[in-house]
Order: sequence, then C-alpha cells, then structure tokens
Amino acid sequence: MRVPVAITPDNPLLSEPSQPADRSLAIDDNCTQVRAINCMTAPDQVSKFVRLSLSPNTRRAYLSDIDHFAGWGGVIPSSAETVARYLADCAGTLRIATLKRRLASITKAHAAIGAPTPVSDEIVRATLRGIRRSRSVPRKEAKPLLREELFAVLDGMGTATRDVRDRALLLIGFAGGFRRSELVGLDHADIEPVRQGIVIHLRRSKTDQAGEGRRVGIPHGRTRHGPVQALDRWITLSCRTRGPLFSPITRGGSVGAERLSGEAVSVIVKRRVAAVGIDPNSYSGHSLRAGFATSAAQIGVPSWKIRAQTGHASDAMLAHYIRIGEIFVENPAGILL
Repeated sequence: MRVPVAITPDNPLLSEPSQPADRSLAIDDNCTQVRAINCMTAPDQVSKFVRLSLSPNTRRAYLSDIDHFAGWGGVIPSSAETVARYLADCAGTLRIATLKRRLASITKAHAAIGAPTPVSDEIVRATLRGIRRSRSVPRKEAKPLLREELFAVLDGMGTATRDVRDRALLLIGFAGGFRRSELVGLDHADIEPVRQGIVIHLRRSKTDQAGEGRRVGIPHGRTRHGPVQALDRWITLSCRTRGPLFSPITRGGSVGAERLSGEAVSVIVKRRVAAVGIDPNSYSGHSLRAGFATSAAQIGVPSWKIRAQTGHASDAMLAHYIRIGEIFVENPAGILL
C-alpha cells in the first residue's frame, strides 16, 4: 500500500514554501522505520532551524530531484534494486553529475523519514560505475590559471577603473583559492587589515551549510603583484567602504552599487587571458582556485597548507590538483633526457 505524502513545509529538508502543496511522493507504509518529520506538530523554533539547516537552493534541488524520481515511479523508502533501475533508465538522458546529485537527494529523502538509504548498496554503486565507464568521456574541467600565466595577464592590464577592479579580483581570487561564489559574496565588512596583510572573513561557502564561516589570510606578497595593494587601490578608486566588495562597472566607468555575479567572474577570466593571447575556451571562474592549488603544489607546499587556504574538505578533494602540480616534480624523464 502506498500513502501519498505531500512534499510541503511539513518536511523542511525536502520542501520549499513557495512550491504547490499538491506535490506528493509515494511512501511505503509497510516500512516500520518510517518517521516523517512533521513540523506542523513541532515547535516553531524547531521548524525554523530545520529549514535553515539547508540553503534555499539546496532545498529546491532536493525537491526537483525527488519529483523526478517520483515521476519515474520511485517510492520512499525504496529498495536498492529500484534505485539501480532508475539509474539505468536515466543513463541515456542525464549526465553523471546529475545522476550523482539525484542519488544524494534520494539519500536525504530516506534520512528525513528515518529510513536506511539504498544508495550505499553495491548494486547501486556498481550501476553508476558501469554508466560512467560506458560514457568513456573525459571529465570537463576548468584549466588552472597558473602563477606565471596570471602574472602575464596582470602585466598586460592598464590603469582604467575596470583594470583596477579586475586586477584586485584576480589576485584576491587566486591568493585566497576562492570559489567564484565566495569571491563575489565578499563585502567590505569582511576585510580586516592586519600587520601581515588582510584577513578575509568568509561568512559562508559551498561546503559550509551551517554558516560557521572561516578566516582566510592574504599576505602583502613579495612580488610586483601584491594582492593586498591591488585591493587597496580598488577600494580607494571605487570610493566604497560598505556593501559588495566587487561591483559591476558601467561603460562610462562608474562603479555600480550591486554585487558582481558569479558568471561575471568567468567572463572576466576569459576576457583577460584572451587579451594576452591565451585560448580562453578552457578557462572559467574556477581557474583561479585551481591555479592557486596547482601552483602551490608545484613548488612543494604541503597539501594540508593548501587545504587550509582553499577550504577543501579533505586531501582527497584536493588530490587532483596536487597530482597535476607535481607531475613534473623530480620527473624521471627530465633526469634522463
């Protein structure tokens, strides 16, 4: 027997208040472990904090994924065989990244009702591995903007308002190993001058759903391209001491009051590398973060120090950049030839 359960604010882990109340997902009432989280009977403060445990964008993504699973015929709780069939049926139309996100959402749906997740079962994991191998398509990723390339870009820039802003944005993004969302999310109030440089108070990031924040140190630097000096010039020129740190600039050179978008960071990176004769097609806003990690690995900086700057959750998450950065370190071919 199936009992339709509305995906509404009653279940804050999977709901978005603006969504229609008639959306439902079949719940198998034979499962003795079902414990639906019902905020209608929970204290208002409990309901509020459970909703705040995930960002609005994350809740919307979970809701969309579960809707898709339900539309296919899935139920919560589900068996591992059912989830494996779901993956197989969607293999021809969805990207690997989308399939992995759908599995994460199915896991969250099971956790929300206290049911064990089928996603960790070997049949599900093997099905996903098989789909990945059948694609045989290299993962598309942003090319790292390495230190030498960044310096070439900066050397080619002028002194106009847009140049001053872009120089500060590129250097702060690189020095902090920031994601583009973290970079454009910075406010003037997040910058704390100290003797060694500045401390940036990162209030929230992709891997910080709890909003605990972290502090990132940006030194003055020892080269002609100091990130702190570049940021000081931008702040002085923009005549702003509050609000967004990086803002759009009009054609006339005026600084806007709104926040620069994450997509604008990618546009700036592409435009600036193209200006010095580098093919921009493989670069994006992530190239600054990747470039910092890879450049640091190339000169032998320990992985834990790189991770402390970038905020990667583990060495495993950072390992890709480390491998690229160290590929020519003590390379035996370089010794033999």
